[in-house]
Amino acid sequence: MAVSSFMVPLGTPAPDFVLPAVDGRTVTREDHDGAPALLVAFLSNHCPFVKHLEKAIGAFAAEFPELAVVAVCSNDTSVAPDDGPDGLRDQVARTGWTFPYLIDSDQSVALAYRAACTPDFFLYGADRLLAYRGSFDDSTPGNGRPVTGERLRTAVTDVLAGRPVPEPHHASMGCSVKWAPGNEPA
Repeated sequence: MAVSSFMVPLGTPAPDFVLPAVDGRTVTREDHDGAPALLVAFLSNHCPFVKHLEKAIGAFAAEFPELAVVAVCSNDTSVAPDDGPDGLRDQVARTGWTFPYLIDSDQSVALAYRAACTPDFFLYGADRLLAYRGSFDDSTPGNGRPVTGERLRTAVTDVLAGRPVPEPHHASMGCSVKWAPGNEPA
């Protein structure tokens, strides 16, 4: 079932995280403190909304070498087994992503960020305050619109230039985060 982002208030601080990456290293939010902006993207391997964008997400990240990008998969693998480490490694191989892909097995990071769906994008400025949350562009599977990354590209360009991202921001839409029983956000 498709759901939309919670649209966390702008100015919300980026929560800390310490997570294992699919390549075996541990990645923290502080690892990216020197970057002028941080994009935290909640993604998954099984979701058709993510598959629709996944190659464009990699190309997008490559356009902005100064932008720190991390992907996080928070799905409960008992519900979405393709989102386990092997499936995520296959996704990295399929897409050529060069940014860290992190495994949030206890879903604490998704809860802290208030992620609702995959994909769900959170862009923070150098001060690590939320500057943009929302969609990649207006393309979804089956709507016939091209995948351009226009909304997120405009937001990143503004943040890197030190400008606020004008509203309205458009909620991301995708597969709901597959919550473990008892983890569902209130």
